[in-house]
Amino acid sequence: MRSGKFLSPALLALGLAACGAGTSPRLPPLPDLPSFEVTAPTALSGRGWDGVVEAVRRADLSAQTAGRVAAMAVDVNDRVAAGELLLRITAVEQDAAANTARAQLRAADAAAAEAELNLRRYAALAEKQFVSPAQIDQARAARDTAVAARDAARAQLAQAEQQAGYTLVKAPFDGIVSARAVEPGETVAPGQSLLSVYAPGDLRIEVAVPQSRAEAIRRDPRAQVLLPGGRRVEPAQVVVFPAADPMSHSVNVRLRLPDLEGAPAPGTTAKVVFAADAAAGEQGAAPPLRIPATAVAQRGELSGVYVKQGERLVLRQLRLGARIGDEVEVISGLLAGDRVVRDPVAAVQALAAQRKAAEGKP
Repeated sequence: MRSGKFLSPALLALGLAACGAGTSPRLPPLPDLPSFEVTAPTALSGRGWDGVVEAVRRADLSAQTAGRVAAMAVDVNDRVAAGELLLRITAVEQDAAANTARAQLRAADAAAAEAELNLRRYAALAEKQFVSPAQIDQARAARDTAVAARDAARAQLAQAEQQAGYTLVKAPFDGIVSARAVEPGETVAPGQSLLSVYAPGDLRIEVAVPQSRAEAIRRDPRAQVLLPGGRRVEPAQVVVFPAADPMSHSVNVRLRLPDLEGAPAPGTTAKVVFAADAAAGEQGAAPPLRIPATAVAQRGELSGVYVKQGERLVLRQLRLGARIGDEVEVISGLLAGDRVVRDPVAAVQALAAQRKAAEGKP
């Protein structure tokens, strides 16, 4: 693995020579070089499981009526409020259907009112025995039919108005527009994707772990999430699914992220480290040390760091593992407690100055 700063052959040779020639009992003091102490890995430095950040509240908005896109009020990355207009579809046919339904409802109202009056007239005549009971029954049936027709017309109007309302696509909640699938003037059909919106403050990560590790994670759900850029956060909630996938024999674990400033966007990758895995280690071995990748000096296949030992700098060759964010794993070459110079180029320059001072050169 190649990481860290590349040194020229001359600088690297100087560093190696200085390290090998440091046999003098007295060395001029080194300049003040920023350094750090290598620390033992924390309890949560075990194997990482890859996952993807996803929004808990996410909506893929699709067309619920046919028409042409008349106007787009938002674009990707725009913040929207709940109920805000996002997109408008032409409503010529929908408005015509709604107007027709309103006219039919008015006609049905008039018919129902007339049938009610006829029933009252027949009821008054029946008291004087001017009409037969059969005529009363017919008038009552006509009234009930007219009322049913009015109710059907009212339902048709509600449906037509709903279709007209579908031409105005509004935000279901406060969020950010993450995707846009249509352009103004484009014809859409019911079910066609229009926009995607997500709430940025409510995120989670879902990872799949072997079923052999699920029970240990369920007993000890502590975890850390390594986000892009090397930032580590503790999840607000860890949920281990109760059943395993029958095809992959893995168990999903869902981790709810806390409210973060500068939260990652949905779709970005992240690593999850569980305390149960860190305690077990990999095949019983201790987890590897980690150091900043910028402290590594790289020349070809040689990787190393400069370790301070009193007034001496020693170039240690390293065997590196995976790079995780801004850090790199050290498989061998360093021990906890070693003090490493942060800038290898500055270390070589300091060695050159020390050598000149030791030789009495200006």
